[in-house]
Amino acid sequence: MTAVAADRITSAAQAFSVATQLAADFAQGAAARDRGRILPHQEVERLAASGLLAITVPAEFGGADLPPSAVAEVVRILAAADPNIAQIPHSHFVYVNLVRLAGTAEQRQRYFAQVLDGGRIANAQSERGGATIADISTTLRPAGNQFRVDGRKFYCTGSLFANLLAVLTRLDDPEGRSGLEPGEYIAYLPADTPGVRIIDDWNGVGQRTTGSGTVTFEEVLVERDQLIRRAAAVQAPTGYGAFAQLLHVAIDAGIARGALSAATEFVRTTSRPWFESGVANAVDDPLLIQRFGELSVTVTAAEATLTAAGVAVDAATGTGQQGTSEPPEGGLARFAPSGTVDSGQDNAAGRASLAVAAAKVLADRAANEVSSALFEVGGTRSAASDLNLHHFWRNARTHTLHDPIRWKYQHLGRALLHGTAPPLHGVI
Repeated sequence: MTAVAADRITSAAQAFSVATQLAADFAQGAAARDRGRILPHQEVERLAASGLLAITVPAEFGGADLPPSAVAEVVRILAAADPNIAQIPHSHFVYVNLVRLAGTAEQRQRYFAQVLDGGRIANAQSERGGATIADISTTLRPAGNQFRVDGRKFYCTGSLFANLLAVLTRLDDPEGRSGLEPGEYIAYLPADTPGVRIIDDWNGVGQRTTGSGTVTFEEVLVERDQLIRRAAAVQAPTGYGAFAQLLHVAIDAGIARGALSAATEFVRTTSRPWFESGVANAVDDPLLIQRFGELSVTVTAAEATLTAAGVAVDAATGTGQQGTSEPPEGGLARFAPSGTVDSGQDNAAGRASLAVAAAKVLADRAANEVSSALFEVGGTRSAASDLNLHHFWRNARTHTLHDPIRWKYQHLGRALLHGTAPPLHGVI
């Protein structure tokens, strides 16, 4: 996949404007792309050319250096139109952030330049074979002056559209020949590296066009300067996990808004009133009006907590200079000595993770409830297969499986009752 020449975005306002324009176009074909599983190659090319994929590149390297809250709003805008397209660059932003947090000066210069020129990064992180998603079997072994990557990945969202793959590996060097510290490393590999095979085998019921299938690595050679140790970002209070989760919240909130907009349009233009309502138009049915009010509150609450979580992540990452305020402490500003958090930065990272956890719960609820309620308020006509209105629910149900909200409740409850800080990993 060749990078495209990209425009430069310099402000949050410009980013929101560009995202809104693209979203209006992407929405037109979203249902048809889903129905036929038509991969959005042209749409992703437009997204890359717009400059939106470079908005987190630091100012010192020529980027807009926009904070997480602004990135989340861009993702939410896109997700309301087509959550498939919104999810494709999720890993791109996450692994640009890893370069920022843990890359060397030379790596930052190299990879930020590629992103500014329209480069796209996709993840090759999860695996199917381990006892849990935390078990990584893809190996990184010394091979002379280089390293060799071998393994098989799945759920590699965006891999079909990427120039660069961010591959999660486990260092296998028991004799210490490489001189690297034990642990996990991300290998940044061009997608056309010999030994890399990208397979279009994603068959989920929703998010069907995200390119989230298999990538295999067989005796793939990499240089030392293509490796970034993951621990520097994940096992420190950097806000790395909170940022990644914030973007998932934005996708769910966008799905909820998109489903509510579709339901509103359908009832306005197509639904018939129930005969007992005594009205001529469905939009005047008092029970439908009540239900739409309830759904509006659900979506608005999800969007509001997304905004609040964005402010908290801005503060935790030190990029809140373009934000509007400091996040509210909400009783979670200080953690007990038994927790892992004690410094000011640690507390900021902990507060961000908890704010995002709360937002994730509400966005998950909103996406699933509203996409299902679309049929409740639309009536039997809305269930017609050719309309494909069920793609909202299928997308919501599939994307919200990414990580269970039951564990968000756990972390929130432990913080309140025990003063326990949330753990440091990539999904909180």
